[in-house]
Amino acid sequence: MNTLYIKILVIILLFLGEALSIYAEILAAKNQDINSKPFLQIFIKMFFIITIAGGLLIVGYMIGINAFKNIWIVSVASITSILIIEPILAYLIFKQLPTTGAIIGLILGALGFIATIFL
Repeated sequence: MNTLYIKILVIILLFLGEALSIYAEILAAKNQDINSKPFLQIFIKMFFIITIAGGLLIVGYMIGINAFKNIWIVSVASITSILIIEPILAYLIFKQLPTTGAIIGLILGALGFIATIFL
């Protein structure tokens, strides 16, 4: 398989893993905040989702180290995916806009991600 496709797969796995993880965290916070369900019921559902997310992240890191030959590139891809996904999910779930500082952080994170992958 072409190394470019493997690198793209790694980025997709990391983004999906981080997105699922953040989704579970934010949704748990929202559900607990409105007290719609008992704590343990929310926890068990979110624990299941975050377990799947962890599996995606582990696979992403395992394939990523072979594809990029550098753990720092894989780490930056993972961290940057958090910077991109978290504000989006926070807005979609809580309907709150990010602050100016969060927007600046998002832009700088995206630039760092691009620089890490392509330079």
